[in-house]
This record gives sequence, C-alpha cells and structure tokens, in this order.
Amino acid sequence: MTQTELRYTAAETAALPAGPRRALLLLMAVATGLSCAGNYVAQPLLDLIAQDLHLGSVLAGLIVTASQAGYALGLMLLIPLGDVVDRRRLAVTLFSATALFLTVSALAPSGPVLLAGTILTALTSVGAQVVVAHTAALATEATRGRAVATVMSGILLGGLLARTAAGGLSELGGWRTAYWVLAVLMAAAAVTLHRRLPTLAVTAELRYPALIRSTLALLREEPALRRRSLLGALSLASYSVQLTSLTFLLSGAPYRWSAPAIGLFGLVGAVGVLAMTFAARLSDGGHIQKVTGGAAVLQVVSWLILFAGQSSLAWLAIGVVTLNIGQQAVLNSSQTVIYALRPEARSRINSAFMTSFFLGGATGSALASVVWAAAGWTGVSTLGVTLSAGVLAVWLWERARASR
Repeated sequence: MTQTELRYTAAETAALPAGPRRALLLLMAVATGLSCAGNYVAQPLLDLIAQDLHLGSVLAGLIVTASQAGYALGLMLLIPLGDVVDRRRLAVTLFSATALFLTVSALAPSGPVLLAGTILTALTSVGAQVVVAHTAALATEATRGRAVATVMSGILLGGLLARTAAGGLSELGGWRTAYWVLAVLMAAAAVTLHRRLPTLAVTAELRYPALIRSTLALLREEPALRRRSLLGALSLASYSVQLTSLTFLLSGAPYRWSAPAIGLFGLVGAVGVLAMTFAARLSDGGHIQKVTGGAAVLQVVSWLILFAGQSSLAWLAIGVVTLNIGQQAVLNSSQTVIYALRPEARSRINSAFMTSFFLGGATGSALASVVWAAAGWTGVSTLGVTLSAGVLAVWLWERARASR
C-alpha cells in the first residue's frame, strides 16, 4: 500500500504506534488551522485594502460580512457531502479550491473581485470541518474526545493567530503578501492531506436534495443533537459578545490601546486550547455532563470577572482566559456527545451542529454592537451573563431529562 492509498479503519488507526498517531493528528490540526485562517486574514488589513483598491468604508466592511456568509453556506451545503463521498477526496478538493480562491484575492484588481474571492474562500474553507468529522470517524470511542480536541485546537489557533500573522506579513510586502503566503500553505496542505490522510468507506447513499433534507431531519429526530446545538449556540454567542466588545473597551478610556496591541491581547485566549485537551480527557473518561456543567458555571463566573475588567487589566485578562476555557469545554463535550449519535451520519450531524454554533456566534456579535452603543461595558457584561446563564439552564434541562 502506497502513501497515497492509506486505508485504515478506526480500530487500525487507533492501533497505530503513539508517534505516528500523534503525527497524523498534528498534521490534521495544522491543516485545519490554515483553512480557518483564510476567514480572518482580511480583518487587520481592511484599511490597507481600502486604500489600495480605493474602496469606501461600506464595501470594505462587506469583506468581513462576505466571509461570514460564505462560511455559513459552506457549513449547510458542503459539509453533509462527507457522508456520501470519500471524505479524504472531499477535504483535498476543498483545500485545493481554497488555495485557488486565495490566489484570486491576492490578484484582485478591484473590490468586487476581492469580495468574490472572499466569499468563495470562506465557502470552501469548511474543508476544516470535513477533517474534524473524519477525525471523529477514525478515533475509537475511548479516544474520540481527545482526538477531536487536538484537531479543533488547530482551528482555534488558526483563527487567533491569523490576524497577527496577516498584520506582520503586510509590513513585509503589503496586504497581498498575506494572501499569497496562505495560498501557498493551503496548496501544500492539500498535497500533504492527499498523501497522508487515511480513507474510510462512504457511510450513506443519498442524492444531494435528500442529503440536505436528512440533515434537517436529524435535528428533529435527535433530541441530544438539538440540545447540544442550542448549548453550543448560546456558548459561542456569549464568547462572541466578549470578542466584539473587547475592541471597543480597549480602544477607549481608560486603556486607549492601538489596534496592534489589542490584537496581541486577544492571544491570551489561546490558553483555552490547552484546557480543551484536559476537558477532552475528562469527557473520554465518562464525565461529559460534569465537564459541560462546570464549563457553563465557569462562563457565568467569567462574565462577573470581566465586569471588573472595565477598569482593571488583570481582571480583564483573567476573565478572557476563563471565558475561553469555558467555551472550549462546552464545545468539546458537545462534540463528544453528537459524534457518538449516528456514525453513518457524522458529516450531517456536524453540519447541523456547526451551523447552529456559527449562527449563535454571529448573533452574539450583532447583539454586542447594539448593546455597547446603548449601555457600554455594563450592558455588554449583563448580556454575556444572560447568555451564559442560558447555557447553564439548557445543561440543567438536559440533566433533568437524563435523570428521568
């Protein structure tokens, strides 16, 4: 069997020596991080792009909105395909397409072309989620939480580091440099995944319209998927409130920080990635409900700490870290639950869950902007506590149903 024809079952992958198994997970984590980075590369470059392409503020702002819209479409329309086609081939195709569309953006002579490249890049960047579902399928039940946490850490770090890296690369050769570098890295990731990613059997035979209908049907048929989708949506909404409003807080009195300094401060959230691995070990050990409940409580407490951060950088940093830890633990424990529901429908389950998750984050960001304008940090903190209390309430509801 050649490198380009790796065909493992979940048990065979789990039986690999620890070194090769860790190397495979690390490869998948790096690949997903690069794919995720494509959705954030434009954010610190908007001013440079607007000046170079002579864009108004509205069109420049649409670049970020286009990225969000394209990603949402990809989650709904492309991720379910992982159940009816070879996931390895689907992932490689999407990674290759992302590299192509990043190249389109790097060459863009005008705003509309850049906007089109951004939408298509975001649409195909859901290849990262194809790799996540593939990870869940390759892992055994005893190791699934840790395996998914390892690969998801790549997505989280990709999003956190993309802004900082893009800003640094723009200093070297302008805003297009960030797009060129990421396009080359995505092409390399596509080749590497083609060579190293194991292939698993297709789990369903459905035509595309039926595939999309069955994704929606899973939400109706699986109560655990509905509850965990709601948990994830509320949790990310709470976290997104902090992400959006943090810039407003740090750029005004008493901090008055510059944009680069604000971007670097956001990196303290990377500590949450380490916590995800610990939470995954607990989930794999049969403590999923305790992990979720503890994370929900931590999110509520985090917003009380963040409230004090209005005038204290130390409390602000602690609150950012603990909120990130709580959100990542809710995400990982929820993924452990949903990926165990129907092995033959993991891609569709992932599509339903991640679409809900993403919509929750978008809603939190929108609410944060409105509440900040009306009530400042006090209002934002109240909103964050309310959403986190919603996470706790849904978990208590799930516990009550389980006990009955």
